[in-house]
Amino acid sequence: MEIVNQKVLRRDNTLLSITHLTQLLHYATGFGGFVVPLIVWLSSRKTVEGMDEHGKAIINFQLSLLLYIIISVPAILLLGLGILGLIGVGILGFVLPIVNAVKAANGESPSLFLTIPFI
Repeated sequence: MEIVNQKVLRRDNTLLSITHLTQLLHYATGFGGFVVPLIVWLSSRKTVEGMDEHGKAIINFQLSLLLYIIISVPAILLLGLGILGLIGVGILGFVLPIVNAVKAANGESPSLFLTIPFI
């Protein structure tokens, strides 16, 4: 019996950490925090162990942040509560990628705090 197409997943915690940290490109470019992790996830999800789990967590987190921003903008007219929402989204969008990068470097699952599972 012959084995055909045997795929061996490699363990690369550094790439997982870098993928989480690329979310911070939002603060430098304004749009790279969604596009770059998406490209890294799609290109290496079948070759790196844990990339599918971490990539889905990143995309779900970015889509959740986008939804929270869309909800917060009209809420500014409602007694200014949207400003607090935008501040919270800014803090959460900066802190959680760093926390998840440390977890990925240690080989742990990502934190899904306030993340809506879209994918």
